[in-house]
Amino acid sequence: MKANITWQHEGVSFLGQTGSGHSVLMDGAPEAGGKNLGPRPMEMVLLGLGGCTTFDVVHILRKGRQTITGCEVEMDAQRAAEDPKVFTHIHLHFIVTGNNLDSRQVERAINLSAEKYCSASMMLKATVDITHDYEIIAG
Repeated sequence: MKANITWQHEGVSFLGQTGSGHSVLMDGAPEAGGKNLGPRPMEMVLLGLGGCTTFDVVHILRKGRQTITGCEVEMDAQRAAEDPKVFTHIHLHFIVTGNNLDSRQVERAINLSAEKYCSASMMLKATVDITHDYEIIAG
């Protein structure tokens, strides 16, 4: 896997380009010299975790023949007060929507992602306390 980051020669904006051909603009907060044109790099880390685990949960539930119609994860992260301001705790709240979803299968899918499949979770949990819960909505 490859990626490239290029400073945009102004403030603290950076263009990230992935090996799969996608781009994302990252920027800093105005108080750090940015123009708020894109997510902060640490927000991208959090989004990576959320995307990785949600991908797993949807895949596992589909494979388990659950009629899933939606999956969202709300993330709340705390960071250290001192530099480096690493994440210290991340809570993931899954909202899974579907018809006749089996709560045991939803819980199993989330646990499998957290404990076995999500690469981002595996990397982060070595230094970050990651917790999760879920709710199921009919529909």
